[in-house]
Amino acid sequence: MALNIRNRQVNVLAEKLATRQRVTKTEAVRIALENELRRSEGQPSLWERLGPLRGRVAGGQPTGLAADKAFFDELSGEY
Repeated sequence: MALNIRNRQVNVLAEKLATRQRVTKTEAVRIALENELRRSEGQPSLWERLGPLRGRVAGGQPTGLAADKAFFDELSGEY
């Protein structure tokens, strides 16, 4: 299946990479995509990166304050 790039900025970037690598624009796009996939494979997902924060939130101590309608009205500025 063909890939048709209609974004001018993407086309310019592909041309720059192709010129630097001395390859066709198609090959430059392939190189860029492979490099990005390789780079992102080693990174943990957002869910994994938020693990420490999720743990802190889950381990939080109750404040003893009532979270009733009046509480939420006050948060939203409705008195």
